[in-house]
Amino acid sequence: MVSFSDNTSLSCPNNPSQAPKFANTFTTRIFSDVAGDITITVDGESFLLHKFPLVSRSGKIRKMFADGKDYNVSKLELVNFPGGPHTFELAMKFCYGMNFEITAANAALLRCAAEYLEMSEDYREENLIARTEVYLNDVVVQSLEKCVEVLCTCENLPPIVEELGIINTCVEAIAMNACKEQLVSGLSTLDCNGESTELKTGSLEWWIEDLSVLRIDYYHKVITSMARIGVRPDSIVESLMHYAQISLKSIGKCQIWNPARPNSNSGTTENEQKTIVEALVNLLPTLKSSNVPLSFLFGMLRMAIMVEATVACRLELERRIAFRLEMASLDDLLIPSLRAGDSLFDIDTVHRILVNFLQQIEDEENEDSGGYESDGLASLGHGSLLKVGRLIDSYLAEIAPDPYLSLQKFIAMIETLPDYARVIDDGLYRAIDIYLKAHPMLSDHECKKLCKFIDCQKLSQEATNHAAQNERLPVQMAIKVLYFEQLRLKNALCGSNGDGFLSQKISSSVPSAAMSPRDNYASLRRENRELKLEISRMRVRLSELEKEQVVMKRGMKEKSGNGKTFFTSLSKGIGRIGIFSGPGGGKRRKPRRSEGKSGRSRRYSVS
Repeated sequence: MVSFSDNTSLSCPNNPSQAPKFANTFTTRIFSDVAGDITITVDGESFLLHKFPLVSRSGKIRKMFADGKDYNVSKLELVNFPGGPHTFELAMKFCYGMNFEITAANAALLRCAAEYLEMSEDYREENLIARTEVYLNDVVVQSLEKCVEVLCTCENLPPIVEELGIINTCVEAIAMNACKEQLVSGLSTLDCNGESTELKTGSLEWWIEDLSVLRIDYYHKVITSMARIGVRPDSIVESLMHYAQISLKSIGKCQIWNPARPNSNSGTTENEQKTIVEALVNLLPTLKSSNVPLSFLFGMLRMAIMVEATVACRLELERRIAFRLEMASLDDLLIPSLRAGDSLFDIDTVHRILVNFLQQIEDEENEDSGGYESDGLASLGHGSLLKVGRLIDSYLAEIAPDPYLSLQKFIAMIETLPDYARVIDDGLYRAIDIYLKAHPMLSDHECKKLCKFIDCQKLSQEATNHAAQNERLPVQMAIKVLYFEQLRLKNALCGSNGDGFLSQKISSSVPSAAMSPRDNYASLRRENRELKLEISRMRVRLSELEKEQVVMKRGMKEKSGNGKTFFTSLSKGIGRIGIFSGPGGGKRRKPRRSEGKSGRSRRYSVS
């Protein structure tokens, strides 16, 4: 607040009959025998003043009088005066020698007004320009809060404030003060570990809160300067999140989910929101320097879609999300679609994110292909790929009931993932089954086209039992499921447990002499990955067989305990009837098959 030695205003009404009385009340304090001889108008508001104190300090007013020397000048008008009538009144008080206080709230206004009026040292020592410069350079720059307050006052000033360097001075001072706070918190961590956490948290909270009141262009300058000076990237990310939360809170869920609803905000507000979103995305630290929360990235992506941000802005967010897609949740991927007549969810955006993720995996593998000691990195990439495979299967099952989801988009999402991204196809089978149920009008050709992505050899026992009884599947698919189920049972009962398949894989992994060393290495890595997947599938099957054995043993104990020798002998007789031609091939075929059909298919059913 400005503190004046006298509360009497310089401003006088436009009615001339009232002006002399009001002016005399002010002027008699200093010049008791001199009446006002000049009227200056600023933004429609008139001030009755005296020439002498004005021309002694203002070069502009002196020149205006000099230009009008041929006639008696009694009225002047100042156009586009910085700060308006209130700032002009303060400048006039300075010319009259009245005491008032320069503060952070009026320092920038007075500096621009002094520049406009040319109140430099050429006309009087310690003129208004020098006084405001001293305050800005000696007082304001020492305090982050005062710098923020000065920047807020600069928002309504003309471009002259940029030319005077006030904005750059405050921006650099804010960044330097924030860096000092960071160093202080680091030193306190070394001094006393017990109290450092509270100090660090408190220091971060106060300046982050202060920066949230800045206009986006000033905020962009401040964060850019902070990153250049060396403020922690995590602190910058926290500030970006807080600024987004404050400035974009007007975009509600109702607007995202119901784009047809009329927006109460004006077009200017929408443009400002678009500018804010694009600026915040541009300010995000590099991927390697900071760990930006995925929830914030997905939230910004939704905002970017909502305000129709530039394509570059949305692609940058999608690229950052794809970099850590394995850490995303199903809710993160459920991005609502805003296009009328389209599906409920934005499938195209998720598809691009998935393509970016696969491209990054491929690029990492290509970088590692130059050496043979990259197994660890390859395993990490493959583990992320398996997580993403399970996530995409869950996403497909979630969007499958949408009646507006086209078959082309659904298939595009399925075939984007490579085969080795799934250990088992249970999740994919469930998603396809839900889609078939929600879209009963599909033709036989379309059903076959969709079901061909299911690998029957990668279905678990439970999924196989369900598929064998699923009337929504094409007949060829059901026959194929039954065939591979019988083949798997035969191999399991014969004790081979897929050894033939493994031996075939191993024999096929021998590199050809005609291939280049790099191609041989790529082939070996691909075969190694397939073998790992097959081992994972074998572990799943082994676990299922162990569960079956425990159930059968429990049943046999219960039967032997009840003394039912007749049914025991009868079951032994039936067990001698072989279904497959092989040693012991039919001993347990009947009980397992009937049990799978009667119990497991009902538990897995999605209908």
